[in-house]
Amino acid sequence: MKKLIVTTAAFAAIVATPAFAGDNMSGMNMSAKPSAAKVSSNPALTDAEIKKVDAATGMITLKHGALENVGMPPMTMAFKAKDAAMVKQVHEGDKVRVRIENVDGNLTIMRLEKQS
Repeated sequence: MKKLIVTTAAFAAIVATPAFAGDNMSGMNMSAKPSAAKVSSNPALTDAEIKKVDAATGMITLKHGALENVGMPPMTMAFKAKDAAMVKQVHEGDKVRVRIENVDGNLTIMRLEKQS
């Protein structure tokens, strides 16, 4: 087991070395600002189904697919709606597409589109 760990560590060091070996960055434009597309997270919508709507708290429970931008696997979970209009437009059982974002530490539905 020790040999396997040592061998794996040695192999990883050898493979990683070329990435750090050269310090020639002369061809890179270091003054360019990153584009908005690179800075913002993926704006894609995720398929979901409304499981519960709680108008009093502004929460919508969704059975959703993977939310790549917040690193969440598919599951069923309640999210805060960005505004009251979202809560009013959906009902239990509706199929929707959503965009969830982390807003001040709260996972929030930022965009919601009902599917036909």
